[in-house]
Amino acid sequence: MNAPEKIVLIGSAHPLRGGLATFNERLIREYRTNGANAFIYTFSLQYPSILFPGKTQISSEPAPENLPIHVKVNSINPFNWIKVGLDLRKQKPDLVIVKFWMPFMAPCFGTICRIIRGNKHSKVITIIDNIIPHEHRPGDRLLSDYWIGSVDGCVAMSKSVMDDLEKIDNRKPKRYCPHPLYDNFGDPIPKPEALSRLNLDQDFRYVLFFGFIRDYKGLDLLLEAFADDRLKQRKIKLLVAGEFYCDPKPYQDIINKHHLEDQVIMSNDFIPDSKVLNYFCAADLVVQPYKSATQSGVTQIAYHFNKPMIITDVGGLAEFVPHEKAGYVVNPEPTEIASAIIRFYDENREAEFAANASVEKQKYSWGNMVDTIDNLLK
Repeated sequence: MNAPEKIVLIGSAHPLRGGLATFNERLIREYRTNGANAFIYTFSLQYPSILFPGKTQISSEPAPENLPIHVKVNSINPFNWIKVGLDLRKQKPDLVIVKFWMPFMAPCFGTICRIIRGNKHSKVITIIDNIIPHEHRPGDRLLSDYWIGSVDGCVAMSKSVMDDLEKIDNRKPKRYCPHPLYDNFGDPIPKPEALSRLNLDQDFRYVLFFGFIRDYKGLDLLLEAFADDRLKQRKIKLLVAGEFYCDPKPYQDIINKHHLEDQVIMSNDFIPDSKVLNYFCAADLVVQPYKSATQSGVTQIAYHFNKPMIITDVGGLAEFVPHEKAGYVVNPEPTEIASAIIRFYDENREAEFAANASVEKQKYSWGNMVDTIDNLLK
């Protein structure tokens, strides 16, 4: 088929907050820049409050300019799914895009998309974050099967997700495209200015853990790494920037046990888009000590700001950060994480890794994602 002219993305967007909304808005903006009539149907209710682990689902930021976002979808109301599906079936978009990240959304998304495809015109492409979730629940496989049966093709953003998709359906058309760069957080600012904005002591160096805190992301491993005597003797602090989506007590217990109160700065409110650059520009190094992973949007924010990274060798993370080039790849173990941080500083690798990151990030364009979807349609 020809390049799609009318495109709807169904999923998170303003007034909702978070990485999903950021991704969806940036992708649709890319299509609009290319001249397509592209718009978003977002949630009137994304999660029932009982299932949402954070403080609020609503953004404090202004709505993005020149981006049509329609608040339409209720994730738990089947009558709404039918209404939205019939509405979009009648509109006959050439392309429907759905970013899929958890099986809970399968009944909603799957019902809407099955109804849309009834017009025999619209094609449905799903971009898969995770088809097998990090935190398993009964029924996940059945729900994932239902979702994949609703679409015409799939885009995976890591090779590990491609492998998972093959296990669920080895016939559905699939393409691999790495997670594009998050280039919407503004231009880098000088490190002293970022430190000043955050009221951080400029006599120290800072390592950053960024994003929602969930158990699989391994913050406990990083805290244990900072208990290493080799790190405790240096003027290096850990900056934890992100809201807890799990019980904070075990992490505070580690801080108390190892007397890390002066080494760890906890900033545990949600970080709005306009403040993200302050944290990345203040840091020398971004650490993702995950225990399991597919891909991570944090990697693509770090690349935007040319930040060196330490990542753990789990899931698809190592696909994106070449070892000894843009950072270090280590096992998810506190001593290895601590040793990598020490090597980074002792060998003065910041400038070298930052320069390499500025080259490496050229692979991760939004145009590449659009081209991948177009090729899949053809």
